[in-house]
Amino acid sequence: QREFTQKKTFTSWINSILAKHTPPSVISDLYTDIQQGHLLLDLLEVLSGQHLPREKGFNTFQCRSNIENALAFLKSRSLKLINIHVADIIEGKPSIVLGLIWTIIFHFHIEELARTLACTYNQPSLDCSSAVDCSPKASRSAKKSAKIKERWKISATKALLLWAKEQCSLHGSINVTDFKSSWRSGLPFLAIIQTLRPGLVDLEKAKARSNKENLKEAFRIAELELNIPRLLEPEDVDIMNPDEKSIMTYVAQFLQYSRNLLESEEDTQEKVREAVSWLAAQEKKLAKLLIDTENETYYQKYKEMMSFMEAFNQGKNPFLPVLSSKRSEAELSEGQKQMREEWDKLISQINEWKVKLDQMLPSPLDSIEAWLQEVEHLQAEDLPDLQDPFKAIFVFREIIVIFKGLMDCFDSHLDTLQSFKNEDEKNMPLVLPEKLEEMKRRLFSNIRFTNSNTFLEYHYGLCSAIANEVMLKLNIWDMKYGTKESVESLLENW
Repeated sequence: QREFTQKKTFTSWINSILAKHTPPSVISDLYTDIQQGHLLLDLLEVLSGQHLPREKGFNTFQCRSNIENALAFLKSRSLKLINIHVADIIEGKPSIVLGLIWTIIFHFHIEELARTLACTYNQPSLDCSSAVDCSPKASRSAKKSAKIKERWKISATKALLLWAKEQCSLHGSINVTDFKSSWRSGLPFLAIIQTLRPGLVDLEKAKARSNKENLKEAFRIAELELNIPRLLEPEDVDIMNPDEKSIMTYVAQFLQYSRNLLESEEDTQEKVREAVSWLAAQEKKLAKLLIDTENETYYQKYKEMMSFMEAFNQGKNPFLPVLSSKRSEAELSEGQKQMREEWDKLISQINEWKVKLDQMLPSPLDSIEAWLQEVEHLQAEDLPDLQDPFKAIFVFREIIVIFKGLMDCFDSHLDTLQSFKNEDEKNMPLVLPEKLEEMKRRLFSNIRFTNSNTFLEYHYGLCSAIANEVMLKLNIWDMKYGTKESVESLLENW
């Protein structure tokens, strides 16, 4: 299944690039068409903008020469082609061909795009996540950004993921933590489209639709309105473990689209002035609402919050391009700096309101909400840095104990939430049904379905830390010890 999906996705991506070649060319079967080397050279010429040497014929010698030229060019770009040999490509070996194409996609498509984000994530960013997120699982891009330049292959993936998280965080509790099951609902794709082109999708309606319906709608809109090639089908994503590389390839096209969205400086400044004015009005509206609802019940307060956030999310749509601008602090005008300050202040006030409301939940919902936030916070944390493996071992063991302790409460909290009687002695609702549904959704989607993955990730980190510590100690042994006692002493220290 994974190989089939990659072949289909990579073929569609290649054809979208080859359409720009002069003359245009098309791949029908990736494994056989690549064997001649011509289409591979066409692809690299479009991506690099360079004219590459080639043999014009199609005999075995000429095909081999063309493939050798292609691989030599990739090596000249400092790309590591591990276990990728000319003979395997001529034979059309699926794993080798797919590995080669992924290397090309990652370097020319994903890395190049992510490189434009690297400096951005080392600057203060406009973190919009908690403003519209009904869960406490806010974006931690600022914290993660400090590591953006480590191990470029890893950081390019992380940079793309951080970008996707930011686009989604503008639209409620739509959270992405990976390029796999996070995209299964189709909502992240729709959220990114809504950020890039406000008004094209209705996210509230989407939340009531099936995964396949959302995926189908997202791919249709992206193709028709954003001119983004349809690399995936709903059945490729709506599975237990969708292919990470295929989803990354598709998501990167949305980042490409956002890079191409050019707006004149004059229009930008005007939009910034409008955004500042709108933010000031929202701040006054929120202050009045807090005073007006001070003596209301929890039910009424939460209802007013939902109403405010609905209007807030609707109202911010026209300003999304300037609110999500990724300029560095040094590049900002005075108006843009003021806009960021106003935005941060308003978000802080909304977050404080949200925290107070969560603390006011009737028992036992208040304890379940606190538990949810604790688990979500732990899941959102970066894994410890493994530069000090000995320290990392203890940190991972501690995290595993904490996480296991939290998950021991899962079943009891689930039973309590499902059996909660939502009415007071006067048969009036205690909590807005939307809040209960949100808590259930977080319990199932954010925690239940990611529980095993999170646990495995922690254990993988622990095993890696132990392996690194063992390697460090083994390296110490790479010398002669003169006496039996010195070796026994070393073993005792172990």
